[in-house]
Amino acid sequence: MRVEKRTNVRNSIMRLFVVIVAVSFQIFWLLNLFGQLRFISPKIGQAINNLAILVALWIYGRDKNISINVPWMALILAFPMFGMGLYFLIGRTSLFNHVKEVYAHIDLFLYRYFHQDWSILEEMESVDIDSAKDAHLIWNCGHFPVYKDTAVTYYPEALEGFNAQIEDMKKAQHFIFIEYHAIEDGYSFGQMKEVLIERAAAGVEVRIFYDDMGSIGFLNKSFIKEMESYGIQCRVFNPIRPWILVFMNNRDHRKITVIDGQIGYTGGYNLAEEYFNRTHPYGYWKDTGIRLEGSAVRSMTLTFLEMWNATNPTHQAMANYLIAKPVPSKGFVQPYADSPLDDEYLGEDVYMSIVNHAKKYVYFVTPYLIITEEMTRVLTLAAKRGVDVRIITPGTPDKQLTYMFTQSFYRDLVRGGVRIFEYIPGFPHAKMCISDDTVATCGTINLDYRSLYLHFENGVYLSHVDCIAKMKKDFDHMFDLSKDVSEDYKGDINMIVRTWRAIVRLIAPLF
Repeated sequence: MRVEKRTNVRNSIMRLFVVIVAVSFQIFWLLNLFGQLRFISPKIGQAINNLAILVALWIYGRDKNISINVPWMALILAFPMFGMGLYFLIGRTSLFNHVKEVYAHIDLFLYRYFHQDWSILEEMESVDIDSAKDAHLIWNCGHFPVYKDTAVTYYPEALEGFNAQIEDMKKAQHFIFIEYHAIEDGYSFGQMKEVLIERAAAGVEVRIFYDDMGSIGFLNKSFIKEMESYGIQCRVFNPIRPWILVFMNNRDHRKITVIDGQIGYTGGYNLAEEYFNRTHPYGYWKDTGIRLEGSAVRSMTLTFLEMWNATNPTHQAMANYLIAKPVPSKGFVQPYADSPLDDEYLGEDVYMSIVNHAKKYVYFVTPYLIITEEMTRVLTLAAKRGVDVRIITPGTPDKQLTYMFTQSFYRDLVRGGVRIFEYIPGFPHAKMCISDDTVATCGTINLDYRSLYLHFENGVYLSHVDCIAKMKKDFDHMFDLSKDVSEDYKGDINMIVRTWRAIVRLIAPLF
């Protein structure tokens, strides 16, 4: 068994290597082909330069975030043929209009099952007008309702959430839906797999959905055949291919488990060994998760079905899956999801709205910190009006290049009053925000460009829910284990370092 798994992983890594080589060859061949045009005559060279200026101006006028537009403009003006070629290959969202149409058709069908009980929003307004405004934002921009009657449990460690998932799966009677960015067919997932196989044999409908890029170092295509042999439906999102496809850059980063439509799990952790500290490649791995039980699980079920049907449309009786029953509990719960295929940046907007409404404090924990000028300004303005704004980032990074990008954003933040803490024991992979002991989020959305603009993500907005107190306690514990590095980045820096950080920040959105 172990030898076979190592072979599977080796085969998957080889597939990734072949894809990278093939795509790189295609890109450089096309760029070289077009680049030769510059040397045919001076007039053609000048025409290309003029075209580069026009393309840069067109990009500037796009209805997109300026922090994303500027890097493309700089690249095109500095290296016209290379920049324009790369932009027309991977920078234009219009290149996957067909994919947008597929999702739009599915969402149009699913939206009829998202119902907002307006009496809940009215009650929310009477309790906390600011959090009600956040809920309106999520409904208006994402069409995700806010619910009551949903019990929420917070897990400060990924392993606690994982073990609770397994116990709930053992009791499943109707269906189990699993959607994860990364699944590793190792010891941890093996425990869950045994339960899934047993439940499938008992007649429970089991579906597994995973991202190809996220799992390519862990799984081989034979995994799907194995699962299907046990009666488990299994699909892979956006398989990577050895030719240029713009959509390959958009990954499914969601983490969702739904059990019988009544219980839902999400959080930062994937189903792989390092997330449960069975391996320690980057020191202690800090991850978190939440469990929902009750009405709000309906939205998580529909979010899963969106991705499942986008891969291969399936005719199904929706009433069989939307069977969540209310569980009397305190507060308001609003699961939501973000997509790179629309013109709404819901993940970023929710974070900025929480910061704007903060009165005493707002805390974040994120493995990566690569943010827009808008987000930087919102955070620093909150700090300047007296809000205690803190961000926890890794003390031990998993990717040196991304860590370099992260550190390049420290100076502007700390000079604006934001405090940066680096988690000394290792790598905090959790993605959470909490403010004023009253609102919080937990999910998959990092404070970086890929999560905020390129990936399919999900989260849960919580207002006046009991578990927020436990989340605050966990934040305080993380601060105790972290080093406040704010003072290290407040001072003046020499021209070389400043120039280098400017370059790093400029190119960060392109990665």
